[in-house]
Parts: sequence; C-alpha cells; structure tokens
Amino acid sequence: SGSSDPYCVVKVDNEVVARTATVWKSLNPFWGEEITLLLPHGFHSLTIYVLDEDTIGQDDVIGKVSLSHQQISAEPRGVDRWLSLAPVNPDQEVQGEIHLELRVPERGHPRVLRCHLIEARDLAPRDPSGSSDPFGRVSCCGHTLETAVIKKTRFPHWDEVLEFELPEGELGEAVLSVEVWDWDIVGKNDFLGRVEFFLDTLCPGPTRGWFQLLPFPSTTGDHRGQLGALRLAVRLLEDTVLPPHHYQPLIQLLTEPILCPAQSPEGTALAVLEKVTSGESWQDVATKLVKIFSDQGLAVPLLDYLTTRELARTSDPNTLFRSNSLASKSMEQFMKVVGLPYLHEVLKPVVNRIFEEKKYVELDPSKMELSRGRRISFKGSLLEAQVQESSLELLRGYLGDIIDAIVGSVDKCPLPMRVAFKQLRRRVEERFPLAQHEEVRYFSISGFLFLRFFAPAVLTPKLFRLREQHAEPGTSRTLLLLAK
Repeated sequence: SGSSDPYCVVKVDNEVVARTATVWKSLNPFWGEEITLLLPHGFHSLTIYVLDEDTIGQDDVIGKVSLSHQQISAEPRGVDRWLSLAPVNPDQEVQGEIHLELRVPERGHPRVLRCHLIEARDLAPRDPSGSSDPFGRVSCCGHTLETAVIKKTRFPHWDEVLEFELPEGELGEAVLSVEVWDWDIVGKNDFLGRVEFFLDTLCPGPTRGWFQLLPFPSTTGDHRGQLGALRLAVRLLEDTVLPPHHYQPLIQLLTEPILCPAQSPEGTALAVLEKVTSGESWQDVATKLVKIFSDQGLAVPLLDYLTTRELARTSDPNTLFRSNSLASKSMEQFMKVVGLPYLHEVLKPVVNRIFEEKKYVELDPSKMELSRGRRISFKGSLLEAQVQESSLELLRGYLGDIIDAIVGSVDKCPLPMRVAFKQLRRRVEERFPLAQHEEVRYFSISGFLFLRFFAPAVLTPKLFRLREQHAEPGTSRTLLLLAK
C-alpha cells in the first residue's frame, strides 16, 4: 500500500524491556510514549528497533538506533534530537558473555598460550526453536582451533583448553580472537559474538573473567536518511537512594509553609524552589512534589498553596492558569494520579465505540475524501455540504455522550479532586470578587478539568491507558475534532 504499520522495541544489552503501540498506516508515526527503566549500573547499550507489523508472517525490521552507556552519560541534560536509523545486520545483533581463562607465559621455549573456554551465557537464539548450537573458535598467530558443539542451548558449558605455540621474540601487535558460532547442519553457521585480546596485555599471570561478546566491526556504509529517522529524548539519571529517615529534614523543610503558614511566604523552601525552577523542569519538579506531598497526606494543601501564589501574581483573570507553571503542572499531575480510574469510567465506553465504529468524520473541505462519505449519491460521491452535515451529526452525537457521561459522574469524581477544586473556586472568588469576574471561578476549574484532563485523554487515549493501541488515521482525526 506504500505505507507501514510501525512500532518500536526497546532493548537494553539485547534484552527486550519495552514495546510501543503500533501506529497504523503511517510513514510518519507519532508515539509520544514515555518509558521509565530501572537499569543495572553496568549496562552497555540502549537500542531502539523500528519494525513494521504484519498480520501475516514475520514483522519486518525497518532499522535501529543504538546509544552506548558512554554516549548517554556524556550528555547530562539528555539526548533529545533526530537520529538516523541504521540497517540491522544479523552479524551485529549479538548478546551474552563468555567465561575465559587465558595464560601467556613470560618465558620458556616454546611459549604456549593456553585459552580455557569455560562457558557462555545468554547467547542470541539463532534457531527457529529459540535456541542455538554454540561452539567456540579461537584464532591466534595464523592458527585456528575449535571447541565441540553443544546442542540446543544458549548457556553452553565447554570446559575445553585450546593451546597455541607462540613465535619467538616480542609479541608486538599479536591478537587472540575468541568467537562463538551457532552450528547449522544446512547452510552457513551463524555468528554469535566475539572478543579480542592483545597478547602483550595478557602478560604476566592468568586473565580470568566474564567478557561481553561484541559484534564484528561494522562494514555498512553511511545510510543516513535512507531508512528514516527516529526522534528520541533519552535521559540517564543515576541516583543513590538512602533509607527513608535520611529524607525527613528535606520533607520537613518542604512541608513547613503548609503545616506552619505563619512564616513569610517568600522565604520558604517551596517559594525558593518555584523561583529557581526553569520552565523545562516544571513537569519533573511537579511530579516529585505531588508524590512527596501525597505520601504525607498533604497533596490538596500543596495545590492550594501553589494556586494561591499564582493568583496573587495574576492581574488579568483571562490569563489565569493558561500558561505552564509549577501550580498548573502540579494540578495536572495530581489529577492523573488521583483521577485516572475515574477518567476511565467516564470516557472508556464512548472512546471504545469511536474506535469500533470507524465512522468517517471531516469538517475541513481541503481534507475531505468525498468518496468515503457515509452515503453515496447517484453521481458516485458526496458534496462537501453533505459530508459536513453527516460529520457534524456524528460529532454532536459523540460529544453529547461525552458531556452526558461527565455531567452524570459528579458523585464518582474522587473526593480529593472535588476538595481541591472547591478550594480553588474559593481562592479565585477572594482574588477576583467583582461581579464582572463571576465566571472566572468556573473557568479556573474547567481550564484544568477539561483542557488538561478530559480533552487530552480524548485526543490520545493510548497515553492515558484508555486503549492499548494508537488510533488509525481516520479515528485519530475524529478524536482531534472532538478534543477541539
């Protein structure tokens, strides 16, 4: 069809740790998915594969982006840019480790290198059964030796010693290469990984340990732009987490202006935190504040404190809570934490129906596909006015059901949300008491409840876990018009 159904698979050191939803029929997919991973300190690489989902047969691999631990760590603010997709070569897709013991005598005649291949673990599966038939191949100074083949395992145990007679004189640039291969009875053997050692670095004494298997050096040319690009935002946070009592002084400092409001508001830790936080960090800070204060049972007082401060800074009621701030981001995060089950109960029936019905909806004449209308005229297609009329009828129906569900769910709205909004309304009335500002008390609440809660969930149900998959283009357009 000239299109694809792309999704991403995330691997850490070749272990699959996450998968995005599939975006159907698109060469320019938007996922917008945020994944948080707990990684071991010694991880080596993060790789994202882009694949095309096929209903019949195996999914096609489009390309990959790979970032080493060093590359991610080198950018404290994180990687946030377009990265070109690289081709996926099976000889580059290796994983696992090999357990070796190497001995190179300093002197003697002849000098004999002893390479003890003990075992390997977590090798890549190369056979249809999900396993491999691994054997080791060791090369040094022009000679090659192999171990026995261990059938049907990704964790072979060889316990074989291979010996090489070394030439006289200095070892110089001599290299010991240890490779692992998957034996196949038909066709060529499959590469499973390799590790190399310069012999002059092995003297004196034995070298023993687990070594990560590496791919062959890449021989592919520059494919920049040929396979497309992936927009990634990756940030590595390496935190040391202490026992809870270590954090009590900080928690006490943060909660002090709420538990002891007599203190000057500008000198509190929360006020200072708000001043020094930049716009790009508001979401992170708000997420952590809501979590901390929720654990203390003080989430609603926190929101009251932050919104009161913002009200004091606002002179024009028409701009109230319209921009992103610590107060608005904290309220947004609070609604997600407290109100997600409520959101599902209200919206899921209507959203599921929109996905299942797949009705054609379009109001913009420049985007209309007149042949896809609900009714076909005698001339074979519909007029713009007819498509608009049927689209408006569908949108009014869906929107009416959504509004009815919201209005009818007052008793189901979580109590903390209702208390937070009640306090917000009172603070707005205190700040703008004039009769001409009577509607501000309602706009301040609807700005949060609709613009930052219900509407985003209608627009992208996958991000609010209302659906497992992203919408197809037609359904996505319907959701966009409904959200607007």
